[in-house]
Amino acid sequence: MSDTQARFEAAVTRSKSLPSQPPKVQLKLYGLFKQATAGDVIGKRPGPLDIKGRAKHDAWAELEGTSADDAMASYADFVDELAGGR
Repeated sequence: MSDTQARFEAAVTRSKSLPSQPPKVQLKLYGLFKQATAGDVIGKRPGPLDIKGRAKHDAWAELEGTSADDAMASYADFVDELAGGR
């Protein structure tokens, strides 16, 4: 396991103990997680009545082309920032 992957997995675990975050932060975490674990967005964009699904799809789609390693590193950095640098 690479250092980046180990750091990402630790950040995923640590993110579960963070205080509740606003939707914008949750969407950023979601997009980075999906890009790191599944690659570029797949599937069609949900329709306008699926507001939550559409927001999640858009957060992931914004990261299209980002490598898994870069997404993992960004996720870990963002969790560190949210945790106050812990």
